[in-house]
Amino acid sequence: MLILLTGATGFLGSHLAPLLLAQGHRVLSAGRRRCADSRIGFVQADFAHDSEKTDWVARLSGVDVVINTVGIIRETPGQTFAALHTETPKALFAAAVEAGVKLVIQVSALGADEAAVTAYHRSKKAADDFLATLPLRSRIVQPSLIYGPEGASSKMFRTLATMPFALQFGASPQPVQPVHIDDVCQAIVALLGEKGGPRSERVALVGPAPLPFIGYLGALRRGLGLGRLRVLRLPSFVARLAARLGSVIPGSPLTPDALQMLDRGNTADPAQTVRLLGRAPRPVEKFIDRPQAARLDAQLGWLLPLLRVAIAIVWLWTAYVSAFVWPVEDSYRLLERSGIPSVLTPLMLYGASALDLLFGIGTLALPRRWRHWLWLAQVGLIGFYTVVIAVRLPEFLWHPYGPLSKNLPMLAAIWLLYELEKQPTKEN
Repeated sequence: MLILLTGATGFLGSHLAPLLLAQGHRVLSAGRRRCADSRIGFVQADFAHDSEKTDWVARLSGVDVVINTVGIIRETPGQTFAALHTETPKALFAAAVEAGVKLVIQVSALGADEAAVTAYHRSKKAADDFLATLPLRSRIVQPSLIYGPEGASSKMFRTLATMPFALQFGASPQPVQPVHIDDVCQAIVALLGEKGGPRSERVALVGPAPLPFIGYLGALRRGLGLGRLRVLRLPSFVARLAARLGSVIPGSPLTPDALQMLDRGNTADPAQTVRLLGRAPRPVEKFIDRPQAARLDAQLGWLLPLLRVAIAIVWLWTAYVSAFVWPVEDSYRLLERSGIPSVLTPLMLYGASALDLLFGIGTLALPRRWRHWLWLAQVGLIGFYTVVIAVRLPEFLWHPYGPLSKNLPMLAAIWLLYELEKQPTKEN
């Protein structure tokens, strides 16, 4: 069959496309950029704007099946729930009827039902309900939390599981029923081969059994080869306050809607999943295939930001102390002993403080793609200071508090960040 797959470069779509190809299907990707796999055809499309049926009819010529995997968990400028979850999918589904598509598989979300209250769930439900009314065969797939080694949410959950303690936001048990990405993809492929059944059906894809969200983190922690998860329980009012604060932080996973969905729960009967797979879905304990590598990656997920914050504090504190706390005359004398003419000592003192301030702000605020230059500049400056002070002010080299020797772990920490944040080079 010829299958039009939307979101083929996303988390679910990128796993599903190779499986469809392996089953002998032809795959056509509809999106803003091509897939890396040359076997997959490409149709230029933009879910943020292609919200008319006429945008899709020609693209569906000869297509047997449409699988829509497009979705976002939080809105950003130009990426709204209304456009990506509702208006454009409705246009795509209506065009599928006109183009004679035999089957539409819509990947929705567990919780997109009559009890939905968040914008995320309501936007999914609106498209699901519209699809269910159309005169064509459709399957509305509603997975619980999907786990995959490289999934953004999965990485975040693994990172949370490796921290010294986990936060439980409120008193709700927050039940979830995570399902592995491989099981989700196999279930979708199984839907392609089903004959008979209702014209439209909602299909819940879940793991074998529900567990509290904190229990999910604990199971991941055990899968990573670590000990018992320590839990710090926050009162409900504190959890709501933290969620409101998270809503104003770009990229924060904790928002009022996210907390509300977590409190509501995310579980279902696994019978449909078992039927499609022909076996029980994979339990959480078997999600992690390479625990040592996954554990290191998860630990770096919070240790590296912590290291960045510590380095930023050093620069900011040095800037403040140099400019406002340490006696100015003492600083001028040290600069003169270092070889700075007396007329330039004020400029050097406050200029160095300003540079330290900029380094501290940059360490916290610069995007990753620019930070490699920042790390090199910091290493160069610390190295220069260390050599000059060791030569011109040797008492600091032999000082029992080690003001110069402590530069060595600082240099090592900065170089670690430089190496780990380097952009991978493309091989020819």
